[in-house]
Amino acid sequence: MSNTKILDPKTLGHWGYLAVEKHFQKILKHETEVLKDKDPEELHQMRVGMRRLRTAVTGFDRAISLPKVAKEKKIATVARILGELRDIDVLKEALKNQYLPALPPAEQDILKKVLATLNKRRHKSLARVQTTLKQTRYHSLKEALQNWLKQPTYGQLAEWAIEDILPDLLLPLVSKLLLHPAWLVGVKLEAGKIDVPSALNSEIVAQLLDSHGEILHSLRKQAKGVRYQMELFTGLYDSTYKNHVKDIKAIQKILGEIQDSFVLAEFLTDTLKLNLSDQMPTLAAQLTQTRYQSWQEWQLLQQRYLNPQIRKDFHQTLLQPVTVQEELEMELETEGDEKNNNDHLRSTPG
Repeated sequence: MSNTKILDPKTLGHWGYLAVEKHFQKILKHETEVLKDKDPEELHQMRVGMRRLRTAVTGFDRAISLPKVAKEKKIATVARILGELRDIDVLKEALKNQYLPALPPAEQDILKKVLATLNKRRHKSLARVQTTLKQTRYHSLKEALQNWLKQPTYGQLAEWAIEDILPDLLLPLVSKLLLHPAWLVGVKLEAGKIDVPSALNSEIVAQLLDSHGEILHSLRKQAKGVRYQMELFTGLYDSTYKNHVKDIKAIQKILGEIQDSFVLAEFLTDTLKLNLSDQMPTLAAQLTQTRYQSWQEWQLLQQRYLNPQIRKDFHQTLLQPVTVQEELEMELETEGDEKNNNDHLRSTPG
């Protein structure tokens, strides 16, 4: 199906249109300031816009039909380049403001050299961002989205009532999230019984994280995708649904903090060519403590979502969207909320 008519607000296609429009406008709003590079928050917000636009394009792919130049892969390319610069900013912020002040003078001197190296990498990454945003490919992407918003084309599911199809869109994502192997890290599972040990000491936790850090990182990435998808539809569910979204956001944040500490350690080791524990023991101890604190927070959510009743209730919630009213506006997370949602590092910058 291909048409340019305004769809009924109760339809999946209408919500797909609203999502693309909202996130695309957010990208445009911050683009000029990103090029000026005076406030790192502008880059963060533009990256968020790109991420959410990518989620919308993927999530509504059977309801909206975008031109080839505006497909998910094209958006992902720009998002990745913005992300590389943002990762450097997050790493720099953590080293400078979170860790540096608490270090003894000798370790501070070492870390200042690292920050100087990081500044050079940032300069190169910024140049790449600025080049990308001035290239024809990026302008073609913008033009294609602008034209589509003026004359949208839709897919086969566009006129399906959203409250009827929404559970089928969300349940597979949530099921995949809840079946992720990271939920069983440090857990004893035997004969159908789940035992989540509490009060693990820091040494045991360190061993678990060393062995299963990648699995936990994988869950974090999956949680992010599910959260972005669920946030597209917060206006169609009750407060129970919103609480699950908050939990998934917390999972992303906590596991992100664990991942950040590993990325920091890897970056410092690669940059300094030294054994971190031997030459920067205070910083190494801080990183270990950060992981331990985050693990304790993670265990609360781990216990919650390994509870069979919670899982059943979660699924039942997804099966019961509210009836869409014509005047209902799309309820997406505001920019102000995003300012409280710090990015987390994916891998060692550079």
